[in-house]
Amino acid sequence: MTMKRTRKDPDDLRPEYALDYARAKPNRFVRKRAKPVASERRPTRRRKIDFSDIPEASDAQLKAMRRVGRPPLGNEPRTIIAIRLDPQLLTAFRREARRRQIGYQTLIHEVLAAHLK
Repeated sequence: MTMKRTRKDPDDLRPEYALDYARAKPNRFVRKRAKPVASERRPTRRRKIDFSDIPEASDAQLKAMRRVGRPPLGNEPRTIIAIRLDPQLLTAFRREARRRQIGYQTLIHEVLAAHLK
């Protein structure tokens, strides 16, 4: 009765175990060839767009166009800030906002505004 050795120590391998390593599948998560760096890529052609045949927009057309981005609420737009809140507090705000069917940031704004009054 012969005892099989484990593969834990690569220096302690018998020849029959070495064959298993040779037949092992390549790692499919390793990229075979790296993407070229920007300097190695082919340069893109810069095409100039001819805007000469497009007529200027009239004042009425500019007024009718839809504004892109978030609309300001009130007289001036709100300021974006980053604050750190406890996870339990944020969960409670989100739960209450979902119950009231409003956004949780709107709810935080309302609570802060009511506290200052």
